[in-house]
Amino acid sequence: MSALTNNAHRLLLLGIKATRKPSLARPFLSSRTYAASTRTWTPKTSTPSSRPPKVVKATASTSAAGTGNPSTTENLPDASEEIDISEAVNGSIPPETVPSSASLSSPFPGDFPAASDIGSTDWSTSYHGLSTQAFSKDIANILLAPVDDMDIEMKPDGLIYLPEIKYRRVLNKAFGPGGWGLAPRSETNVGPKVVSREYALVCQGRLVAVARGEQEYFDPSNIPTATEGCKSNALMRCCKDLGIASELWDPRFIREFKAKYCVEVFAEHVPTKKKKKLWRRKDQPKFDYPWKE
Repeated sequence: MSALTNNAHRLLLLGIKATRKPSLARPFLSSRTYAASTRTWTPKTSTPSSRPPKVVKATASTSAAGTGNPSTTENLPDASEEIDISEAVNGSIPPETVPSSASLSSPFPGDFPAASDIGSTDWSTSYHGLSTQAFSKDIANILLAPVDDMDIEMKPDGLIYLPEIKYRRVLNKAFGPGGWGLAPRSETNVGPKVVSREYALVCQGRLVAVARGEQEYFDPSNIPTATEGCKSNALMRCCKDLGIASELWDPRFIREFKAKYCVEVFAEHVPTKKKKKLWRRKDQPKFDYPWKE
């Protein structure tokens, strides 16, 4: 009897524990059942397609334009609907919608005079007016006037010359300021030691002479000065055709002038003590430096 009571008591205790803690052998089932599914990932191998890629056309937004921002346009135009590619290829659509600058008139018509207003003669190549008519007698008398002996200068090597400003004074006296000019006929040629350029002397709208001027230089920083000297040298050579100071190219006049107004002296180079014969005018002071008499 006691054994039966003990067994009943044990079964009662096991039942109470079963109601408090679910058994490990029996799964706990609730009102919602979860099913775990097992997925297997298999990599796909993409094969190239012969068809061209499909172009997805963007659709316009269904929301009202400017709902979030009034300055924003949400419905973008479709370019394919506005421009026909076949028409552009065939050339029916003009390549540019803005007119070319060549077809536009100048905004400042008064600032750009026509070529006929300023003269159409290209003096870099033209020989317009050459030997068509002699200058007047008054102009010829000024140009052919004998050179003043006091205007002639002497170089130490014995070369006599007329300063270039004297030629300009004669031209201004004959034609008036603005009645003559030098027109370049070539680009400036800058050599290792010499600058040269060809010029044309134009007087009263007529070509008078063409000559190439040259000037030596010893430092690249002196090239601008040498360029100006090149222009003056060309002017002096062009003036020979007008008869200005033509005596300076006459050998007889040169000999007589040197005998009358010049003297040849011995001078010593101060740094090197080297002696050399030099020419100077008699009315000029003696050599001082670097050559000293």
